[in-house]
Amino acid sequence: MKITLSLAGVEDANAIHAMQIRSFAPLLEKYQDTGTSPALQSVEHIRERIEQPATDYYIIRCDAETVGAIRIVRKEQFNRVSPVFVLPEYQGRGIARATFAVVEARYPDVRRWELDTVLQEKGNCYLYESLGYRRYGEEKTINERMTLVFYEKEIVR
Repeated sequence: MKITLSLAGVEDANAIHAMQIRSFAPLLEKYQDTGTSPALQSVEHIRERIEQPATDYYIIRCDAETVGAIRIVRKEQFNRVSPVFVLPEYQGRGIARATFAVVEARYPDVRRWELDTVLQEKGNCYLYESLGYRRYGEEKTINERMTLVFYEKEIVR
């Protein structure tokens, strides 16, 4: 399996939007998080994020197939991942794990990474913890079904 990342431009916003909706629609249905779900973000919102100077948005490809996307927000002291997603038909194949390895190699000077995920999605929590992320800070209750938890990873070189 070969994972590659291609830097997205505004011309990729529609494709990212379509993938994001497909990837997050099951979570929206499950948790009814109408205020925070990436499945409800507009294509214009994605276009604006792509154009942010401190944002790198990548299309994820596995063996040349487009399978998802990841957004990196470059901060002074750390980088933040928000969002990352793999299309449902490609999930469970190790693509997200491999994507994080590629991302960390692409940003060798970054010493701290942050992200958040849904506490109730045990597979996501397991993935991030297995990659060396640890929970920190307060949990954020979105509704009676869903809670966000925050993760960080310190890179020691």
